[in-house]
Amino acid sequence: MGRGAKSASFSYLSEIAGRSEIKARLTKLWDYEKFWVFKAGGRYFQFRNTGLQNQDVLYTMKSLRSEPEILIDPNTLSSDGTVALSGTEISDDGKLIAYSLSTAGSDWMEWRVLSIESGKDLPDVIKWVKFSGASWTHDGRGFFYSGYDQPKDSEKMSGVNYHQKLYLHRLGTPQAEDTLVYARPDRKDWFFEGSVTDDGRYLIITIYQGTDVKNRVYYLDLGSHESRVIELLNDFDASYAFIDNDGPVFWFRTDWEAPHGRVIEIDTRKPERKNWKVLVPETSATLQSVHVLNNLLVASYLKDAHTQVEIHRSNGDLVREIALPGLGTAFGFSGKRTDQETFYGFSSFATPTTIYRYDLVTMESSLLRKPKITFRPEDYETKQIFYLGKDGTKIPMFVSHKRGLPLEGKNPTLLQGYGGFGASITPSFDAGNLLWMEMGGVLAVPNLRGGGEYGEDWHQAGMKTRKRNVFDDFIAAAEWLIANNITSQSKLAISGGSNGGLLVGAVLTQRPGLFGAALPDVGVMDMLRFTKFTVGWAWTSEYGSPDNAEDFKSIYAYSPLHNVKSATRYPPTFITTADHDDRVWPGHSFKFAATLQAAQAGSAPVLIRIETRAGHSAGKPTEKRIEEIADSWSFLTRALNFTFLPKGEN
Repeated sequence: MGRGAKSASFSYLSEIAGRSEIKARLTKLWDYEKFWVFKAGGRYFQFRNTGLQNQDVLYTMKSLRSEPEILIDPNTLSSDGTVALSGTEISDDGKLIAYSLSTAGSDWMEWRVLSIESGKDLPDVIKWVKFSGASWTHDGRGFFYSGYDQPKDSEKMSGVNYHQKLYLHRLGTPQAEDTLVYARPDRKDWFFEGSVTDDGRYLIITIYQGTDVKNRVYYLDLGSHESRVIELLNDFDASYAFIDNDGPVFWFRTDWEAPHGRVIEIDTRKPERKNWKVLVPETSATLQSVHVLNNLLVASYLKDAHTQVEIHRSNGDLVREIALPGLGTAFGFSGKRTDQETFYGFSSFATPTTIYRYDLVTMESSLLRKPKITFRPEDYETKQIFYLGKDGTKIPMFVSHKRGLPLEGKNPTLLQGYGGFGASITPSFDAGNLLWMEMGGVLAVPNLRGGGEYGEDWHQAGMKTRKRNVFDDFIAAAEWLIANNITSQSKLAISGGSNGGLLVGAVLTQRPGLFGAALPDVGVMDMLRFTKFTVGWAWTSEYGSPDNAEDFKSIYAYSPLHNVKSATRYPPTFITTADHDDRVWPGHSFKFAATLQAAQAGSAPVLIRIETRAGHSAGKPTEKRIEEIADSWSFLTRALNFTFLPKGEN
């Protein structure tokens, strides 16, 4: 815990019986090998964590059977594990890797270049980059990235981030000589993502306006001396994700006139909408991603918030569905168009990520890596139920717990939520949640409106002036858990981070008597001033703008900071944030904590935990993550009068 929180919060936590045992058991559960493998530039790479390393280590291998060699170990770059490897991009010939580092959890990144053969860094260093990857030119002599002008020292952590620009960096030259590829001084709120097509012919420029799921797509013909950016999709009417191309014919995943998503083909020589072709039509499932491998389209869908994967021919014909291990989340399937193999991971609430190799010739999966763990996944069960929201909308929710746990209305229950930005919440493994269930708790995860589980219509039903639907859905989930004897009001805790922290703050102030405890993490709490810090202005596409009269009325009605009522009994609340959070400025949590403490009429504690040298969550060292979860669960054992303690290995 950071120094700023070592007072009332630390004293309170230090008095909780079983806190050290909780941390010890969480550490034990966390201590298993995390693994990921991918292929790029004719080589194999793997990210691996032996268990408790603060940061994952990147290795390279000449084959899947060869001994891996360390390529980048972020753990050697700082004494406290707070330097994280935040991005990587391999050149087409497999000789170079561009990689980015972030420090203390900040969104600011520095990009560097390393020779894979020698393991030595080149002199290239690119600074003041945020919200950007890198994309190599086909000849490996440079890469595209998006960056900002250097900010004033006083504005590095809280200053507003406007005017991103797209650059080309040529190896061996200083950043000051980088070529400005595209910028729009007239549109300070545009983000640019530059990506070179697999054939090296085009630079695809995807343009985002704030965090809106809608986007524009421009392109630059890198094989032409004309060097003019072509505005291909400029109506800002839908989401368009570039997949691949056959020369001038581009393929996109889009929700244009298809809220659940489909694949279309656009011939850039005749780009009018009347000439667009549908390759893979919309279905009742939500299309999440599409990759081209072995000249086949590998399409990943969400069906009631769990993964389904289909393989289609390039003309859209269905070849087969990939059989997955069960109800959970699959990810990966990346690679080049000529690749005949790919890799994917699968996880669920009680199963850590297992890695599979998929052969695109035989169409068969084979187990590549399964972690050794200190618990039995079969001792836990997950059910998906559907409950009705306040307005009668059917909403899915995953409910997980120990197999055979008596459901008699007395179980400590953790209700987690997000509901925003079109983000889909799917079954995935978290050692902290596993510990919660091992201790006898119930984990409940609803798929609230505002997410993307059922496509763009589901997202829009929970944004801007309809944001209240998200809060109503979360409250309805709590009421369902109580009504169906899963738990009771005094045993029910709620948690969420970022937009989920806003969710917890909003329902906490609306229905303080419904919950036994609350854990808002890095939340957006001051909804009247969120646009004034870092990248907060970008969220107006989701929340609306407090400068707009109609939006203001809606926002003010739920803004957590402004709906705290004096002389009110609020449940025990444990607020968490970090001093280097330059996504959601920590002042949101500071103000909310102080206001809630001043208004508290009861004896329940309102505490804040401020982590030092950490940010919004990305890149947080293992040690800090374990400490934060252990403190949160310890707080809940006392707040919910929860006497169960970890029992050790099963």
